[in-house]
Amino acid sequence: MICVLFIGAYISLHLGTIKLPMSTAYNVLLECFEKNKKEHEQLNVIEENKSDVKIQNNNVSDIHKAIIKKIRFPRILAAILCGAALAVSGAAYQSMFVNPLVSPSLLGVLAGAAFGASLGMIISQNYFITQVFAVIFGIVAVLFSLFLSKYFPGNRLIMMIMGGVISSTLFTSLLSIVKYIADAKNQLPAIVYWLMGGFSSVTQDTINFCTPVLVLCILVIILSSSYLNVLSIGDEEALSLGINVQYVRTTLIIITTLCSSVTVAVGGMIGWVGMMIPHIARMIVGHDNRQMVLFSGLLGALYLMIIDTICRTLLATEIPIGIVTSIIGVPFFIFTVIKSNNRWN
Repeated sequence: MICVLFIGAYISLHLGTIKLPMSTAYNVLLECFEKNKKEHEQLNVIEENKSDVKIQNNNVSDIHKAIIKKIRFPRILAAILCGAALAVSGAAYQSMFVNPLVSPSLLGVLAGAAFGASLGMIISQNYFITQVFAVIFGIVAVLFSLFLSKYFPGNRLIMMIMGGVISSTLFTSLLSIVKYIADAKNQLPAIVYWLMGGFSSVTQDTINFCTPVLVLCILVIILSSSYLNVLSIGDEEALSLGINVQYVRTTLIIITTLCSSVTVAVGGMIGWVGMMIPHIARMIVGHDNRQMVLFSGLLGALYLMIIDTICRTLLATEIPIGIVTSIIGVPFFIFTVIKSNNRWN
């Protein structure tokens, strides 16, 4: 799967409105990982002394290199990281809540992050401010749902889900207020387009911001897969095995919330990945989270990278990725449910 992911990423570098030759991408990748570039600089000096035709070809090559380095490579890396993050977060949620129908949006993180990002667009035109607001309010939304669940009598898991419903509704309403007061000519279209999801705004600074957080969160969730196995059999059984259920679940919720908030800050609202991909992984490798969570991450990374490639190559104008994931996700999920033969029971 890892080899398939790398091959797919390499092929994706060449696809888009401007098609690139394989040799150009190969040379760019060598330059990125090569410490000594003296030979490359000497070649540039030699080519400058050649005919005008050769100079024009070198300019085209420089444009191709800029496309790969500054646009496609950061974008592909962002799609891979966000796909893996959403998939492992969804797998963790489904195991923690013992419910195959839940997703990372269960406790309101997506609604909170969407409100935060929209508020950031209203307050400032700085994209980094928008990302920070998305992460902060995504975390706030989940903490609010956890706070409410403590004061609801009854089953702990059900009360957390109820708190998530309330939190999602609250921040969705706040998002509507932000859209209502936004400037209809500039701010509102930007908010609506961002909510549909996409990686067109991803830059190297975005990668520097999200990569450490997402990689750390993904690794922690994968390393916690044995705890997810215990939580998936129920709280009473987990307690009998000596597991501090409340501490483990709360810690994993915080980690998955941070993970999901960062994905929203980077790519906007991207649905169905966190619900659908763990199902597919479970059907392929089984229910053991020690294999399923890792496979979900790889499969989610490959899936979202392919979808992003389709979004930027299918038409002359880019299609918001959230639209495509929903269009593909709904019928595919129905198909997998029909073909499952009660394997999730």
